[in-house]
Amino acid sequence: MTDWPENMSDKKDGDGQADVVVKTRPKTQRPPLYKVLMLNDDYTPMEFVVHVLERFFGMNHAQAFEIMLTVHKKGLAVVGVFSHEIAETKVTQVMDFARQHQHPLQCTMERE
Repeated sequence: MTDWPENMSDKKDGDGQADVVVKTRPKTQRPPLYKVLMLNDDYTPMEFVVHVLERFFGMNHAQAFEIMLTVHKKGLAVVGVFSHEIAETKVTQVMDFARQHQHPLQCTMERE
């Protein structure tokens, strides 16, 4: 008859150490974020830029006006930070909307 340990915690390996099973979880990384940038040009009306910021980025009028002024004075401004898919969609929406209204407004994205 074989001597079986009464419970598994009593089981020892060859060197007298108890076996320990450690579960490791893979570390999940957050997806990278992307900045959506609006670029200044000499032709798109300021009011149109404010409207775009309100419509596509959910800004109130005061926020949109401030960002528009930053774009106007500095040449560009970050208008939002999103996942890749959302940033890409916002850029496409802004560019399509600007073309429909015959404005050369440029919107791009870059990794944060």
